Amino acid sequence: MKNFIKQLFVGLTILFSIQQCFSQLKVVTTLPDLKNITEVIGGAQVDVFAIATGYQNPHFVDPKPSYIIKLSKADVFVTVGLDLETGWVPALINSARNAKIQKGGEGYVDASTNVSLQQVPSSVNRSEGDIHIYGNPHYWLDPLNGKIIAQNICNTLSKLDAEHRTVFETNLKNFNAKIDAKIQEWMQKMQPFKGTKIIAYHNEWVYFETRFGLQIMDFLEPKPGIPPSPNQLAKVIGEMKRDNLKIIISSPYFTTESAELVARNVNGKVVTFATSVGANDNVKSYFDLFDYNVNLIVNALK
Repeated sequence: MKNFIKQLFVGLTILFSIQQCFSQLKVVTTLPDLKNITEVIGGAQVDVFAIATGYQNPHFVDPKPSYIIKLSKADVFVTVGLDLETGWVPALINSARNAKIQKGGEGYVDASTNVSLQQVPSSVNRSEGDIHIYGNPHYWLDPLNGKIIAQNICNTLSKLDAEHRTVFETNLKNFNAKIDAKIQEWMQKMQPFKGTKIIAYHNEWVYFETRFGLQIMDFLEPKPGIPPSPNQLAKVIGEMKRDNLKIIISSPYFTTESAELVARNVNGKVVTFATSVGANDNVKSYFDLFDYNVNLIVNALK
C-alpha cells in the first residue's frame, strides 16, 4: 500500500510538472537583459529564450534557422525596439510567420514604450554615420528604465495569462522596489565622481552617463559606427592631455588596440563595461549589470 501511495504521489508530481510546462508562455527576447527581466516578472509562468548573447554587439546578430523555429512557436516577443535590431529582427519575424508576435500582435512587446529617449535627431544625415533615427536605443543602461521595461512586459503577460495577473503584478512590485533600493546604493557610490569627464569608444552610454553624473567628452569613433581613424585618435589624445582625462570606457565586442593606444599616450586606463546581462561570468542578472559597471568605474576613478 505504501509503495502504491508513493508511486501515485510521484506520478501526480510528474503530471503537475508537465501541465505547468505546457501552461507556460513561451517568450523570445532579443537581448538577455530583456530575458532576465521577463523571467523576474513572469516567474514559473514563462519559458524565456534570448537570441543575442551578452557579449555580442546587439546591432549585428546573425539570423539562424533555430531562431526562426523558436519565434514560430512563441507566445510573446520582446524587443528593444527603435532601430537597435533593425538589421536582423525583421527577417527573423517575417520568416517565423507567427501573427501573435508580429508588430501590433497581442504578443509583441516593444520594451521602449514610454521610455524618455535621448539624442533624438531633428534630422537624419547618413553622412554623419550610424545615426539612430528614433533616438539612442541603449536605454536599458539606465536602471530606472528597467522599471518601464518591466511594466511593458508585465502588461502583455497579464493580458495573455490573466489568471496569473496578480503574480505578475506582485513580481513587478518587488522588482521596482529592488531597483529603487539599489539605485540609492549605486548613486551613493558614484556621488564623489559626479561631473567626471571621460572618453567612450562608441556612443552607447548616454543613459548610464546621465543617470550617474558622468560627462562623456568625445568618442574614439569619429562618427557612430565608423572605426577609429588616426586623426580621431590624435584628436582624442590631445583632448585627454589638455583636460587631464584618464578613463576610456569600451564594450566587450570592440577591439582594444585603439583604446589601449590612446590610454598609453595619456597614462590612462581602458575600462571595459558590461553592456548586457551575460557580458561576462560576473553579470548574471540585470542588477549584476549595474553592480559590475558601477564598481568597475568607481575603482578606476579612485
